Amino acid sequence: MHFSTPHVSTPHAAAPQSSALEVLYQAVRAASRHLGAPLSDADATVQSMPDASPAKWHLAHTTWFFETMILEPNLRDYRVFDPRFNFLFNSYYETIGARQPRPRRGMLTRPALDVVLAYRDHVDAAMASLLQDDLAPALAALVELGCHHEQQHQELLLTDILHLFAQNPLRPAYKDPGPAAVGETDGGSPRNRTIDGGIVDVGHDGRGFAFDSEGPQHRVLIEPFQLADRLVTNAEWMAFIADGGYANPLLWLSEGWAKVKAEGWAAPLYWERRDDGEYWSMTLRGAQPVDPAAPVTHVSYFEADAFATWAGRRLPTEFEWEHAVRGAPVQGNFADSGRLRPKPAQVAEHGLRQMYGDVWEWTRSAFAPYPRFRPVEGAVGEYNGKFMCGQFVLRGGSCVTPAGHVRPTYRNFFPPDARWQFSGLRLAGDA
Repeated sequence: MHFSTPHVSTPHAAAPQSSALEVLYQAVRAASRHLGAPLSDADATVQSMPDASPAKWHLAHTTWFFETMILEPNLRDYRVFDPRFNFLFNSYYETIGARQPRPRRGMLTRPALDVVLAYRDHVDAAMASLLQDDLAPALAALVELGCHHEQQHQELLLTDILHLFAQNPLRPAYKDPGPAAVGETDGGSPRNRTIDGGIVDVGHDGRGFAFDSEGPQHRVLIEPFQLADRLVTNAEWMAFIADGGYANPLLWLSEGWAKVKAEGWAAPLYWERRDDGEYWSMTLRGAQPVDPAAPVTHVSYFEADAFATWAGRRLPTEFEWEHAVRGAPVQGNFADSGRLRPKPAQVAEHGLRQMYGDVWEWTRSAFAPYPRFRPVEGAVGEYNGKFMCGQFVLRGGSCVTPAGHVRPTYRNFFPPDARWQFSGLRLAGDA
């Protein structure tokens, strides 16, 4: 998993009330079961590449988190569902013990999917008992953490299923491939909005839930800058391809150009050019023609940076992005819409569009600790700091991110060559 590690508590965060926490827990767990419902046991077992995980593993790992981190230490007389699952479904927690190697999670043909679902039922029943009591603030915060952790895996489940289905010559659809209306769209050129700079606060202020990498809040100096009012589209990416963007080493960072040559990149991941010259792409709704007006997705940081150079622009920093969205509602095309693919920008006269949802937006910022950052104590803080090297920050969420999961301060991160996530870009420039 390449998402931020949950923050157990913050100096100013109040523990959620038991009733609200129970509602959150039940909603999150039901959403995961709903996402897994269309999958056969075979669909849920196969692993398409080392960076992906089987859907069955996602469903079990999130359950293991509640069992191992919450139930075993805190619910008297709790009976572990199967002691062997600690090895199978641990992820990166070195302090908890040995685990199945990540590249070999697809070898776990057993337990079968129905056993994993029974495991979820077992843990849910025990959690229902635990949540009847007034929990200590630290324990309530840990349950909330587990819910947000599971939402991260809901997104990963969908991105990993798309990658798996894209390997199948039948191009199966996860969801009915029927059309999804989007309303009146804007096919015009993006408009650059000038945004004032200054010394501004960035990072989470400690009120409510956040992941530890989102804080502490601190001040940064931002120069005045420009930001495109919408995301880069597929049509614009087609122009980049037609102009030889993947064949011009002057546009690319050295490591990115090496990737282009070594892996034969010539278009975003999942794109195929048919004999008639039309581009098609694999989606969660099966293979479909590429919509020229929709945001481009499944591009790496290297590709995003090369495109920005070709366009005479640059990627925004993560702090420019965060400063630009301050005060704006967190609304967009998230997983809950059921669309499960980016949609074109809607017509608008003013303001920034598509800041949330559709695609994660690459920034030019390395994923690094903020001033005064300290990992949380215990196992749950074990692996966030370990990823603060060689990763780049993405902002805003995507069309497969659960609604309500992201914030202006949310920092996603991936290596610069990652392409299987719903990642795209917005152009920026100096004012």
